[in-house]
Amino acid sequence: MTKVGSIAYLTGEYPRATDTFIQREIAGLRLLGLDVQTCSIRRTDASHHVGDEQRKEAANTFHVLEAAKNPAHLLKSHFNLLRQNPRRYGRALLDAWRTRAPGPKAALYQMIYFAEAGVLAQHMQNRGISHLHNHIATASCTVAMLASSLSGIPYSFTLHGPDIFFEPHRWRLDAKIASTRFVSCISHFCRAQAMNFSDQADWRKLHIVHCGIEPDRYTPTARKRGKHLLFVGRLAGVKGVPVLLDTLTSLRETHPELKVTLIGDGPERAALEARATELGLGKIVDFVGYKSQTEVAETLAKTDIFVLPSFAEGVPVSLMEAMAAAVPVITTHVAGIPELVEDGTHGILTHAGDSASLSAAIDALLSDPEKATEMGKAGRQKVSHAFNIAHETIWLAELLNGYVDPDVSLPVRNAP
Repeated sequence: MTKVGSIAYLTGEYPRATDTFIQREIAGLRLLGLDVQTCSIRRTDASHHVGDEQRKEAANTFHVLEAAKNPAHLLKSHFNLLRQNPRRYGRALLDAWRTRAPGPKAALYQMIYFAEAGVLAQHMQNRGISHLHNHIATASCTVAMLASSLSGIPYSFTLHGPDIFFEPHRWRLDAKIASTRFVSCISHFCRAQAMNFSDQADWRKLHIVHCGIEPDRYTPTARKRGKHLLFVGRLAGVKGVPVLLDTLTSLRETHPELKVTLIGDGPERAALEARATELGLGKIVDFVGYKSQTEVAETLAKTDIFVLPSFAEGVPVSLMEAMAAAVPVITTHVAGIPELVEDGTHGILTHAGDSASLSAAIDALLSDPEKATEMGKAGRQKVSHAFNIAHETIWLAELLNGYVDPDVSLPVRNAP
């Protein structure tokens, strides 16, 4: 099998604390001997870099928008591409116009994406890139699609959800699937959504590659079970944190020793802290901000139950991390979560937005520490087998190598 050459790995912001799974995937590919050069549309603010590893990754990443804001560099990139292959440049410009969303504002943004794509395309040619892989199928994937069209360098992308599935037509998911070599879908649910918004002839390109964790990073430690709950995630509406806060007001009466730590940050942090104070939860709830992977692992070692009351998700890596640490999880029955968490085996699945079922689930596990321990052990076995980043990156590498031939059609992978 012909092996892929240097790979440009693109996403909207890289690295950042909320997307450590992308960093792990890149590290895994490099361990397999692939040359992976990271690219990011925007430069992530330094406050989102947790630990020396992320700061090093940031220093070695090409920032597309930053480069595109230099008028001389932008014009030179596009002029070189036009001079190199006028017909291909014209087709790419037409592709950009055909795949724009309706409305003048969307058309303006599409031309901005085209401008960024020219800078990325020139960068890839200068660096000898042979394949472009994009993670997250919204704006950065539009840039990837157009950069591929401008440069002739093939591309692939990882499809997550849920946001892309809210507006699949705006982001032209159909056109992206049609033009890509392959799509890495993070779950069966995700793949089914991709099938729903693409031509049947393109379904053969849709493969399942889980996001994954390093189980050894979360080796369980012997501990006496208490009543410490943990949430890890972005403090934004989709995560359902207000439902958790409302639930705590009743739980604290039957479980006075209850403590809750919330790791993460986001646009709703101030409002959530104010809500916790209003509900009189100041002594129970602790908002600690972003933490490094190591710090999250250390906190999980002292956690009794992991809670994620999301309204919409892909397959949350934070759940995988908790399960790897043998912590039972309580989360919602949405999207790809049931593919990770079996209700009653690895934790409890509740109805999204329903504080009554969330309260009952938390009370059940706090009241039955033996059952909680049993669920934690089963969860670790599950993620070590089916969501291990070492196994998943091997499959992604096989796809990257296998699709070097544009006419190849690899068997669709049906992950457990």
